[in-house]
Amino acid sequence: MFVVRGIPTSVSYCIFKCMTGNMRRCSALNRHTRRSSLAEIVSLPFCGRSFSNTSRRSSQDGVPPQSASPVELPESEDAEPTPQPRKKPSDCSVFLFPGQGSQFVGMGRGLLKYGSVKEMFSVAQKILGYDLLSLCLNGPEEELMKTVHCQPAVFVTSLAAVERLNHEIPSAVENCVAAAGFSVGEFAALVFSGAMEFAEALYAVKVRAEAMQEASERVPSGMLSVIGRDQAKYSYACLLAREHCQSLGVKDPVCSVANYLFPDGRVIAGHLQALEFLQNNSQQLHFRRMRPLPVSGAFHTALMEPAVEPLRDVLRKVEVRQPHIAVYSNVDAKRYMHGDHVRRQLAKQLVSPVKWEQTLHALYERRQGQDFPHTYELGPGRQLGSTLQKCNMKAFRSYTHIDVAVPQD
Repeated sequence: MFVVRGIPTSVSYCIFKCMTGNMRRCSALNRHTRRSSLAEIVSLPFCGRSFSNTSRRSSQDGVPPQSASPVELPESEDAEPTPQPRKKPSDCSVFLFPGQGSQFVGMGRGLLKYGSVKEMFSVAQKILGYDLLSLCLNGPEEELMKTVHCQPAVFVTSLAAVERLNHEIPSAVENCVAAAGFSVGEFAALVFSGAMEFAEALYAVKVRAEAMQEASERVPSGMLSVIGRDQAKYSYACLLAREHCQSLGVKDPVCSVANYLFPDGRVIAGHLQALEFLQNNSQQLHFRRMRPLPVSGAFHTALMEPAVEPLRDVLRKVEVRQPHIAVYSNVDAKRYMHGDHVRRQLAKQLVSPVKWEQTLHALYERRQGQDFPHTYELGPGRQLGSTLQKCNMKAFRSYTHIDVAVPQD
């Protein structure tokens, strides 16, 4: 029986059967990457080319200040690489991929006509064991909202949005120099960058979602979106909330900032008693607006520790390479450097706050007067565009959302 790098045999066989029809096409698309791993056999072609063929580009080309220059593999070992002309930042693009919470019933509508989207959902059904496309299109909403379902749904539909963008503005895909994803959106960014294959990344997302769901069910917990005034001290507020929990007899209470979204915009997560304390004392804590998020647990806090090892284990079994464009980690807002770095950070991300505001600053840092690249949010919702608007209005002026629902003809 066929086995893909330690993935359970039944799933591995489904991946193989689903992708065998594309082997000839995949081989042609990937011939310049000179890989002979098993992952090449099951790789899914996107946008008429392999994501792993994306060129590296320099900081003068656009966004990432630490990016290397474009490199094409020479035809022979003795051939000299051809120098690539510099691109203006305004000719380049940056991709942002959303995370859990952006999903909605109806996403995926009208996307099957683009590129490999139909194949992507077919692969997803084999790997996940249920009809993801039907769930995205028709719900029910309460099922789509579950962590185990919405994370794969957001991952697949975000990459389907890349197919749509490639159909409508192919130069945006070809000239992408950097990417970032919010939480599970990092997996979509890494697939686009060539660091991971679609099928293996989807299986890792499946394991991740199941582990996070299980961890959430152990302790009553949640997440709270907070917009504070200038005087707000978020870490101190979390400390007071933990002390309150201790007074109620809660053992090892958790309350911490889980997401840094934009200036004075945070998501705080932890035990429900801690979140109730914050809501009841919002005025004293200088919180201007608070809203509970419709999620099942305290993601990106210590309460997700039980989910780390299952994700770490599956990441050991899939091939992870150095991204071919700059991809920024949620953990520290720095670029992924190599495969092992990706594995470590993706596991650490589960129990670390998402530093999205810091990531946007890293992506769009530039000298005074330098142009900004075009930014595309690919996937359900416009939340990432909203955070970009609050963090960097000049960059936001070149922002476009590529939706995952297309009006029917």
